[in-house]
Amino acid sequence: MDTSLQQTYFPDLPCFGCGPANAKGLQLQSFADGDRVTASFTPWPEHDNGLGFLNGGIIATVLDCHSAAAVTHAAHERGWPADPGVPLPYVTAGLDVRYRRPTPLEATLTLGAEVREASRDEITAHVWLEHDGKVRAEADAVWKRWRAR
Repeated sequence: MDTSLQQTYFPDLPCFGCGPANAKGLQLQSFADGDRVTASFTPWPEHDNGLGFLNGGIIATVLDCHSAAAVTHAAHERGWPADPGVPLPYVTAGLDVRYRRPTPLEATLTLGAEVREASRDEITAHVWLEHDGKVRAEADAVWKRWRAR
């Protein structure tokens, strides 16, 4: 199996959603696939929204963290790595999540992401979560250049 974007770009990050260094986190693993970034995610029973579906906060976390992989990969591909003193080249500035339909709790879900716009100061990505060929949730993520202060 190929090395995930998370392992490639930020192996020591302790982020709950995508940090390889967080043993109690979601351990999301994303992979470059042409112009897209893809991943699979299997929810835990603890991610129940109380009605037998995946919790909306977990959905937002997974979408945010999957977009992080796409944005970081795009930055490195363009020669814009993180500045000295910061762990990532960009940080989430906004996440507009839209929940389209209930998301199963007991299924492996597919994630996709595409970078829509990119400049050295800001990168925008579209990211989505689907199951059974249907988009369950999607988001537009805006990432700003992270500069040490």
